[in-house]
Amino acid sequence: MQFDFLDPVSNELIDFVNQLSEQSLGKKIVFHSQKEFPNLELAKIAIIGVLDNRGGNISQEVDLTYIRKELYSLFPGNWSSTIVDLGDITEGNSQNDTYYAVSKVVSELVKKRITPIIIGGSQDITYAMYRGYDNLDQMVNVVSIDNKFDFGKDEPKLTAESFVSKMIINEPNNLYNYSNIGFQTYFNSQEEIDLIEKLHFDAYRLGEISSNPTIAEPIFRDADLVSLDLNSVKSSSSGNNTTFNPNGFNGKEICSLARYAGISDNISTFGIFNHNNSYTESVLIAQIIWYFIEGYNFRSFEKPSLNKDNYLKYIVPIDDLELVFYKSPNTERWWIEMPQIINTNNKYKRHALLPCTNDDYLKACDQEIPERWWKAQRKNIV
Repeated sequence: MQFDFLDPVSNELIDFVNQLSEQSLGKKIVFHSQKEFPNLELAKIAIIGVLDNRGGNISQEVDLTYIRKELYSLFPGNWSSTIVDLGDITEGNSQNDTYYAVSKVVSELVKKRITPIIIGGSQDITYAMYRGYDNLDQMVNVVSIDNKFDFGKDEPKLTAESFVSKMIINEPNNLYNYSNIGFQTYFNSQEEIDLIEKLHFDAYRLGEISSNPTIAEPIFRDADLVSLDLNSVKSSSSGNNTTFNPNGFNGKEICSLARYAGISDNISTFGIFNHNNSYTESVLIAQIIWYFIEGYNFRSFEKPSLNKDNYLKYIVPIDDLELVFYKSPNTERWWIEMPQIINTNNKYKRHALLPCTNDDYLKACDQEIPERWWKAQRKNIV
């Protein structure tokens, strides 16, 4: 069974939770303990630790004790989703052993419509999460909150700084789109920036997102997998002085992004990586997870690609094109139609409508074609 890869949470943590207030989040969690494995029939979110740092630059063992204690000491919102803590995937004999375990667990949970929150470990574990979709008959949109693109072109080995290249190159190739949120130009070569453009991927600079975090919402809305590199957070907010970052997202911004990710109806896996084991960073991670779960509980489950009749339709002529927009009367969210995908096979059907913003519609009314629409048009649909 796939869940045999999971070690139960420690008795120390169970004892800690037992001492918490009855209103705390910890008292609402169903734990994989030494005595029993949770019944997953009603579960919606599963928290899993991955205790493997070998793909990163941090040599020490992964310790998630502080994160769990901080998270479970918090108080939940008005949440209805059942949350389970399935314990940890320990370091395998090789990195490939760890990747195999992660991919199998992720695949099984996503099939059961349970959203895993993976706490790493180094960010190369993202590749294993991506491989968990191999047998799910779908193309995958990956969003990375990161100050680097992680192409690592000069690294033959799969690492935290090369996992994106492996997703692009390795078979089976189920990657439909990759989006980077928060890259910092001086950490990325011009060759890598040009490659992003050549592959028609989406990339948003740190300053662009910090100035207006709402532009990230459509990116998350179209995603399946989100990978958060904690090095994208500035050290004054994370307390990470091991890898000192004077610039990056602040605590409020990274939690806002986590909430946008949680709200997305499509995101089925969320990972947080490159934790430096410090207590101060553990506090931030706990709050990031809290905001993701908060967003999850406010999902609207809108599927305009399945039924457009309940949405407002707007047709905008630009030269010899007609751009077709749809707006939800409930959430006021926007989508733009991708005509070249409508008649393709079912693996691509979900991408026939591209999430966008009200500003994209207004720009189209001013005869300006949205950039994301252009990029999506240029993708080579096989």
